[in-house]
Amino acid sequence: MTTRIIIARHGNTFKAGEEPRRVGARTDLPLVEEKRGRSVGKYLKKEGLIPDVVFAAPLKRTMQTASLAVEELGVNLTVNEDDSFTEIDYGPDEDKTEPEVAVRQGKLRALDRGDDIDLMSEEQLIEVGNEVLDAWNETATVPYGWDIDVDDIIKAWFTLANLASHKYKDKNVMVVSSNGIIRFSPYITGDFDEFAKEHEIKVTTGGVCIFEKEENDEHWTCKLWNEKPYKMFD
Repeated sequence: MTTRIIIARHGNTFKAGEEPRRVGARTDLPLVEEKRGRSVGKYLKKEGLIPDVVFAAPLKRTMQTASLAVEELGVNLTVNEDDSFTEIDYGPDEDKTEPEVAVRQGKLRALDRGDDIDLMSEEQLIEVGNEVLDAWNETATVPYGWDIDVDDIIKAWFTLANLASHKYKDKNVMVVSSNGIIRFSPYITGDFDEFAKEHEIKVTTGGVCIFEKEENDEHWTCKLWNEKPYKMFD
């Protein structure tokens, strides 16, 4: 028998054409659309992956996405709030646009390298800042000033994995969380570094990931990463 952890990222919090911002734990925006959340439920129903229990971070975007998915599944499930999976705090970059974030990160990286930032153009600062943000998306290396306890996030995923292995053995456990948290879930495979080499660890809004574990397995196996159900359903 197989125990599964199903992970979904919340839906969109910015409308098409609206400039996105770094929205973390301190910025509790609602969804601006329902399609991505509903598509998660439609996809899981189509694949016969009906959750036995659902957890979601206690933010509007995550709770709403989980509720929409459950509604589409057509099952009587309570969405359980779990603050272990609340999005990270982007520190000084919270609720800032991507160019603003890149400039600030670029200044700090340039200063670390001993560069004279007064001689650098904004374009140059953005280029350097994007290197910092690329490292976040490629290896989960935390950028300057972001308030993230990586060990706590990894511990939360292992705690969930342990809960699934025992209390929900041979069942499907679903979690709805955010980009900054989900990228650390592959630690439960036992080799995050190798996983990050083979996958883009940033999960899109409405994306779905699935980990499985058989009874005698030591680690979890990723069976699906960043599937995009919203592309499958009108």
